Amino acid sequence: MSGPIALAFGLALLAWVLVVGDLVRRHRPAWHWYIAGYPVTVCRVLITWRKVAMLNDLAVSRRPPRGLLGDLVVKGDPLRPVAPRISFPRANRMGLTVTVRLHAGQTPATYLKAADALVHAWKVHAVRVTSPERGLVLLTATASDPLERPGLATAPAVLLSALIGALESGGAWVMDLRLVPHWLIAGATRSGKSTLLARVITQLAPQPVALVGIDCKGGMELGLFASRLSALATCRREAVAVLTALVVDMQDRMSACRSAGVRSIWELPDELRPVPVVVLVDEIAELYLSDGTRESKAEAEQCSTLLLRLAQLGAALGMHLVVAGQRVGSDLGPGVTALRAQLGGRICHRVNDPGTAEMTLGDLNKDAVTVAQSITAEERGVAVCTGPDGGWSRARSHLTPTEEAVATARKHAAMTPELPAIGRALAGLEGDDK
Repeated sequence: MSGPIALAFGLALLAWVLVVGDLVRRHRPAWHWYIAGYPVTVCRVLITWRKVAMLNDLAVSRRPPRGLLGDLVVKGDPLRPVAPRISFPRANRMGLTVTVRLHAGQTPATYLKAADALVHAWKVHAVRVTSPERGLVLLTATASDPLERPGLATAPAVLLSALIGALESGGAWVMDLRLVPHWLIAGATRSGKSTLLARVITQLAPQPVALVGIDCKGGMELGLFASRLSALATCRREAVAVLTALVVDMQDRMSACRSAGVRSIWELPDELRPVPVVVLVDEIAELYLSDGTRESKAEAEQCSTLLLRLAQLGAALGMHLVVAGQRVGSDLGPGVTALRAQLGGRICHRVNDPGTAEMTLGDLNKDAVTVAQSITAEERGVAVCTGPDGGWSRARSHLTPTEEAVATARKHAAMTPELPAIGRALAGLEGDDK
């Protein structure tokens, strides 16, 4: 084979490899990572580890950096610093993990500060730092952002469980109300909060549960799904009536459990078990803000008290809260802080002020607050969510178009349970108005 022909053949082969590699990267990212990305990243980890450790104060000297020179104590930089021992990087579907054995006196906090340096040195999307046991640190590197194209992970269909989207780890993002009974969702306008609520309704609509909506913006958001809602309150006056009826129903459920000698409705026989109720609140601030009049203040206090009672007592009685709002802060009143303490599940989209991120995630994990504040306007649907194990993760909800959510609600409208107590309460309001 002559020189020009061999060169042309080589260029054609190279182009074919690049095209095939690009197709594999786009359509089979896991294969591309195992074949091409992982070996290269392993080399970067092993080559750069000692230098990164030295530059970020992860390496220590075998001798203390001080000594005696006569009667003087001499201090200086450590000589011959030794980097911590690491394991060989282990591959996973989304990246790799490295276990680090800490030097005596080191803490994981030092590695948290060095996470950004590791991201740049290893050329990966993110590095998470955890401590699985004392004396060890686990560095989890994510090769690329799995939330750019989250798709939809799979999860088994379980009562009161909603498949929301995908976690940064590649797993399914599930809102399990049996495991975590109450949730707080915070997010600025156009951050993905309304889409998330639509996704929750879409997932719960086919299930034998009662959905109750409280949307004090005139029902603009939740009113679209009215065909599947057992009740909808579109103003605070109606919200007080609906919440009061739910508290009365909750007391009846308590009596039924006490008579049967059980601690929750899930221990009752199927024929005696009341239908689970999920209360969806859109824009929590509308329930707490007042215009200064006595009537407005009284309504706000009633809403605060009734929501808190549902949150405190409703979990074992099959009553669950999903509360959403753009602004969640103590300035709305002391009742908001008390309610937040009862909402174990937290989801924080992009927010406009640090206080809301702190209010949503700060009492659980300070690192999650920083990550939530880094979400940009282009990352619609991306959020920081808490897990049942007390940890947190970045996640992205599955894009559910409004038309799809409305169609699902209408399809399952026949499954809407009747809640007579709420119907009577709302009918009483209409009678008062007349």
